[in-house]
This record gives sequence, C-alpha cells and structure tokens, in this order.
Amino acid sequence: MKRTLAIASSVAMVALAGCSSQLDRKTASGSYEYLKTKEQKTLEVPPELSKPTFSRDFALPELGQEADPSLVGKNLVVRSPALVLPLVTGSHVEEGKGSATIWFDQVDDSQPLSQAIWNSLLSFLDEQGIGVDSFSPEDKVLITDWMVITKEIDGPWYSFTDEESEVGRRFEFSLEVKPHGRSAALTVELKDYMQTLGNDVIADVSSMEERREEVDVLNQVIGHYEYQIQLAETRRIAKIRQGINTEMGFNADGDAAYLVEAQYDVAWPRMLLVLRKLGFDVKDLDKSNGLLFVTYNGDQGSWWDGLFSSDTELLKKGDYRLKVAKAGANRTSVTFMNNESVPFEANQVSDLYSAFAEVMSEDNLDI
Repeated sequence: MKRTLAIASSVAMVALAGCSSQLDRKTASGSYEYLKTKEQKTLEVPPELSKPTFSRDFALPELGQEADPSLVGKNLVVRSPALVLPLVTGSHVEEGKGSATIWFDQVDDSQPLSQAIWNSLLSFLDEQGIGVDSFSPEDKVLITDWMVITKEIDGPWYSFTDEESEVGRRFEFSLEVKPHGRSAALTVELKDYMQTLGNDVIADVSSMEERREEVDVLNQVIGHYEYQIQLAETRRIAKIRQGINTEMGFNADGDAAYLVEAQYDVAWPRMLLVLRKLGFDVKDLDKSNGLLFVTYNGDQGSWWDGLFSSDTELLKKGDYRLKVAKAGANRTSVTFMNNESVPFEANQVSDLYSAFAEVMSEDNLDI
C-alpha cells in the first residue's frame, strides 16, 4: 500500500512539473499578489501644517501612449529580448530602432551592394524551400510565400503525448539604399501569421511575439549572408594560392607587359606573394589605381638563382613600380616600370619573363 502511494505521489509530482514547465519558461516566477495592490492616495496634509518633502526615488513612470496595459503578471513574457545580430563585416544596427532592421556597408566592390543583398536573400529562401510571392527590384520589396514549420507543444499534465502545432508566416522584406549606393538597410515585417493547434486557429500575435518572429528570420538571413561571404573568401584564397599561367603581351597603352590568366581581384593579392618570393619588398600600394611601389634587394639565392647560366645582372637593386590593371573579364596585365614610371623595354621584359612566369605558376605560395 505504501509503495502504491509513493508511486502515485511521484507520478503526480512529475505531471504537475510538466504542466508548469512551459509556462515557467515564459513568465516570471514567484507570487502575483502584487496585481491585487491598489494605488494609495497621496498623504493629505492639513492646510495649517507644512507639507513634508516626498522622495521620488521609487516613483513609477507613466505608461506611454502605445504601451499595452494588459501585459502584467502571467501575460507578460519574460524571455531574453530578440536582438538583430550584425554578423556580416560592415553591418550594424541602429540603437533604439523598433523595427527588425540591419544596415550593410559596401565592402566588396565586385557587385552592387543592393544586388548582393537580394541575391543572398533569394539564395536563403531557395535553400529553405520557401517560395517568393512577389518581388519588385524597382520598388525594393520582396514578399515571401507561406513559411510553415511544425512545433511540438507540451500537452496537459494528464497526457503523456505532445501536441503538434503548425505555424505559418509570410514576411515582407524591404531595402532602403542610400543615394551613393554604398549603404543599404534591410527591414523585415511579419505580413501574415497563422497557427493551428488541433482544431484551434490563431491568427493574431502580440507585438512582442511579432518582433521576435521578424528578428528570428532576419538573423537567419544575416547568418546565410555571412556564410556566403566566408565561402566566397575561402574560394578566393584557394584561387590565390593556385598557380596561374602567364604569357607575354601588351597592356592597354601598348607597353610590353605580362598577361596573367586571372581576374584582377585574384591577381592583385597573388602579386604580393609572387613579389615577396622574387626578392621584392612592397613599400606602398594603391589597389584602386593598381600601383605597387617596391624595392628589389637582389637575388639572395632566390628567384634568379639557377634560372640563368649567365652571371649578368638582370635587374639592379633599387626602387621600382608595377602597374596592375584589368585586361578583360578574366585577365590582368602586369607592367614593370622604373622609379619614374617609365615602362621596361620589351627586351628586358622578355629577359625577366621565365623567372616571373615560373613563380606565378607555383602552387601553395605562403600567404
């Protein structure tokens, strides 16, 4: 008999704990007796007496006009706030902004910022299997199809099974681009909401839960954008470390130059690795204009060593300049110049070609 009572008591305790667990995770613990407290009147002092000084240290502020007075006691959800996470390099959020918004700054010049953001968003939706209801690049607005997820909801204490709830949401993404095009704000708004639990359908959602839904999907989009950037950077570094073919040719001005079989954004950092191995020190650089200011310190057993049978000095120690420029969609020209920006003669470019091309074609150069 005692054993039966003990088992029954244990089952009851577990059931009660399960009954309260879901609510406890969302509401404040402790008593709600304070809800019954009524505001007391201010102490009335007879006119013939002096009024004492009242402290305002613990005075409660007045409710704002948009505040919901029903959010008290168990109706007030006390979960951690939903915060937009600016994970992408060059992104930030505005303090105190009520909407789910993130600002992006142009970091990669390979494509317009607005195009990069839309491409990343469309890629995210496609990866998640979410359709697009409408998309207008001109109006800078995208509306998703229904995003349906299934959640398990804790059942009542007397039930040993959980109930399944389907939650459907539609979001509107809007993009605000600054006139200069190098800053843009992506904002998401919950457009439609519907939750089914058994035979019950819930179409309304509180403002706090609405923001949580908006921030949650925006953070997923941001995380996907950051992943794409990291993946592209990994691929770019792999290309930089791979050997690249080079041939003799001419730059856009008709000067003798080396033509590297790579895009400018790959050839530029690759040049820094190649020059270091060739015995050059880069003193200064200007990527926007494609200029490298270098000092050649001599062979020091490096790039000339063993490549030529002659002891003739192919390049004197000193300062030089290099001009790196686009030479088509997938080619880049490299022009060697003296310290006065005068291009090398064709015969000198030809003499240095073998050594330059060999180092440029090497794999796994140290970064």
